[in-house]
Amino acid sequence: QVRIAELGGGSVQPGGSLRLSCGASGPTYSYNCMAWFRQAPGKEREPVVARFSGGGVSYKDEALKDRFTISGPNGEYEVYLQMSSLIPEDTAVYYCAARRNSWSPLSCSLWDEYDSWGQGTRVTVSP
Repeated sequence: QVRIAELGGGSVQPGGSLRLSCGASGPTYSYNCMAWFRQAPGKEREPVVARFSGGGVSYKDEALKDRFTISGPNGEYEVYLQMSSLIPEDTAVYYCAARRNSWSPLSCSLWDEYDSWGQGTRVTVSP
């Protein structure tokens, strides 16, 4: 199984920006979908956005598209999440995840099938 490591996170004021980074290592060959999930205090973990290694992005909630951007080098097992215009409701632990045997961009939106997870990184948005 692959190993997932996240960097970034921290505290920011409303309206601010943060960038999260994530890398996968180990037997990554079939883990072509990488995604960000988040878990707000007292809530269940929810998907945010995913990216296929060859290009292609899937948002769980299209409303986040204006503020959250996922990116990464094609063919590499790295993804970044650029978050801007942050609001207190974005406060959460953000998790990077990867999905084994993902061979098409469409498979990246099968949110229940992500099977490798990072430890999570906390993002706090407060005045």
